[in-house]
Amino acid sequence: MKHITFYLDFISPYSYLAFEKLPEVLTGHSYSVTYKPVLFAALLKHHGQLGPAEIAGKREWTYRQVLWLAHQHGVALQMPASHPFNPLALLRLAVACNAQGLPNRFVCETLFRHVWCGGLEASDSERLQQVTQQLAPLREAGSEEVKAALKAHTDEAIARGVFGVPTLAVDDKLFWGFDALPMLRAYLAGDAWFEGAWNSVGHMPPGLRR
Repeated sequence: MKHITFYLDFISPYSYLAFEKLPEVLTGHSYSVTYKPVLFAALLKHHGQLGPAEIAGKREWTYRQVLWLAHQHGVALQMPASHPFNPLALLRLAVACNAQGLPNRFVCETLFRHVWCGGLEASDSERLQQVTQQLAPLREAGSEEVKAALKAHTDEAIARGVFGVPTLAVDDKLFWGFDALPMLRAYLAGDAWFEGAWNSVGHMPPGLRR
């Protein structure tokens, strides 16, 4: 059995799509999953990047594409009332729902759908209070312990080479993005391509630096 670490941020529609489709895509394979919330903004800052929703043109394309992908794959998805938003409250709530800071699938599903179903404001205080009561976290979401656990997840992801969400880590391999799910399935199936081609790009020298 392979173990998958699923690095996610509820702000990411691609994380939501990957979360919803993962069980279907991996049907027939034996695997387990650990869900690890991370702060996407911290990944961007570490790598000196802007998020797709911060770049004019790319922002609009991203929203159109995720709506199309949801339509194409039969996933219920409506854009929240505003995006991007500050996801810290949701990330900390997810971490607070487990003693080790590792939310189960129900918790992640509840929080993803809080954002991506209904077209409402994800950071609305009344809605946050309602979803907190629904999940009944084991720890106070605003505690220093929970904040430290979320930071630890994010630092671990950065150390592992994660640069975006969703990223699904298996063995020493990172699969980034919703569109990487078929590639992940092939790896779990033992596709021989991974024995050579995977590492072949690691030594590619850059022809230009800016």
